[in-house]
Amino acid sequence: MVRARVEPGAPCAGRLEVRRPARPGGGGVRAALPVWLGGICAAVVLAYGVARVSLRRCAGVARSLGVLAAFVFAVQWWLLGADRALVVCLRVVTALAAANLFTITTRIDDVVAAVEGGLGPLRRFGVRPDRIGLIVGLTLQAVAALSAIAAEVREAARARGAQRSVTAFAVPFLVRTLRHADELGEALAARGEGDR
Repeated sequence: MVRARVEPGAPCAGRLEVRRPARPGGGGVRAALPVWLGGICAAVVLAYGVARVSLRRCAGVARSLGVLAAFVFAVQWWLLGADRALVVCLRVVTALAAANLFTITTRIDDVVAAVEGGLGPLRRFGVRPDRIGLIVGLTLQAVAALSAIAAEVREAARARGAQRSVTAFAVPFLVRTLRHADELGEALAARGEGDR
């Protein structure tokens, strides 16, 4: 339940205060949440070690996630405060790091086979596991392809001395992404996927 309180005799603009009723046990749940998320984040970092991901690749992931985490933390701190910003940052970083670890350690063919096998019993209800498996495979490949395109375009812009120019990155990235989409569409049409 959310209650709103307006101070008597004060203009309404800027005086509206939203309060949530206290939970039993005080703020213990709120204070413990970043600890749990930190533990999950540490487990994901440990999983990178168990999977024997190279330090170079880990450094690249950490650099990308560090920039994102700093931006998200700054915005959330400004909007919600430091404790909520920490929770949001840990959630985002943990989810993205775990997703990245999954894509590094799992072959796309294995994921597609697992999706098709798991959805096989739903075939009698009209679900087409091969189509859903194809969509999952194309999605995972698209993420990898777009990441590779972005890295190549960024490297080319750096070689031209235009690493700070937005247009030096955005225009070639957009052109190469559209070219990739056309090639993918042609490959699917040649396979006959658009006809079914």
